Amino acid sequence: MNTLFWAVVVLGILIFVHELGHFLLARFFGVRVLVFSLGFGPRIAGWSRGEGSTEYRLSAVPLGGYVKMLGESQDEDDPPVPPEERRFAFDHQGVWARFWIVFAGPAFNFFFALFFLIMAFMIGVDEVLPVVGTVSPDMPAAEAGIQVGDRIVAIDDRPVTRWEVLSRTIKESDGRAMQFTVERGREAFLVKIQPGVREMTNLFGEQVRTFLIGIGPGDAVERVEYPLAEAWRRGAEQTWRMTEMIVTGVWKLITRAVPADQIGGPLMIAEMAGKTAAQGSSSLLFFMALISINLGILNLLPIPVLDGGHLFFFLIEAAKGSPVPDGIQLAANRAGMTLLILLMVWAMKNDLVRMFPFAQ
Repeated sequence: MNTLFWAVVVLGILIFVHELGHFLLARFFGVRVLVFSLGFGPRIAGWSRGEGSTEYRLSAVPLGGYVKMLGESQDEDDPPVPPEERRFAFDHQGVWARFWIVFAGPAFNFFFALFFLIMAFMIGVDEVLPVVGTVSPDMPAAEAGIQVGDRIVAIDDRPVTRWEVLSRTIKESDGRAMQFTVERGREAFLVKIQPGVREMTNLFGEQVRTFLIGIGPGDAVERVEYPLAEAWRRGAEQTWRMTEMIVTGVWKLITRAVPADQIGGPLMIAEMAGKTAAQGSSSLLFFMALISINLGILNLLPIPVLDGGHLFFFLIEAAKGSPVPDGIQLAANRAGMTLLILLMVWAMKNDLVRMFPFAQ
């Protein structure tokens, strides 16, 4: 039940953020928003300020949401927009106004990911200290005399305060010998270590070459609360890293460099939401930022029915000077919806296999 609660909270916030982007840009361009719904399906509750104003709605299925604008639907059953209200209709706006209204949804996912990360760094994050927790035999560190409990304080006279910095410096060494400043108890000494190259499995299940000296982190952590300026810098840096990682992962899935069984669905998101919430507010904010960037990137894919598909049609319209015919757009949207349903079914299957491996 706790897992389900946090899944609904996380997805509800991120969907609200996405739809808020569409809503605010629509209002900015003077487009009338008929419905702002958190959730899909039957209406549970709603309120508005009167006829012609936006209805803010809570719907039965929490894993979704939408903004319905005047003149947005291509459904033949929808009544035509009265001539006196055409200037408030989405489809009456210029192509670039429509482009930015649609683009605002994914853009808000990125903006709020940055906001979540800034908040996490200000609340405080557990930074792993560069204290050696394990030493692998027959590796450069062991041969150089590094022991469990040693603290690496500098590499080539550059201070090292976090394990992340230590690890990144070793991996980016290209195998050249480096001078490590090591603290052991009250003593400090210098030792020269040349990283060795090893084949390892990366985040995407691929075999890659990396440089290692054969040490692992210990349990030493420090809770750090960063001031706003530093939290902003670190949040922006982390947003870029997450974006780069997700784009790389999506591309590898598309090119089949990574097997499709790596695709996760709502059950995996729910499980991770519960686990990160149990680890504290900062961990939950990091997870929300990651999922928000995921939503932003996936919505920008040029798949009909997604925001990226609409943006693709708008770019074609801007290039050729006239809209893509409604019939083509409707057919493409149906194909896109079919593809998304198949992807969702596949992701659910992967989730179930991960949760119940004996059922394979």
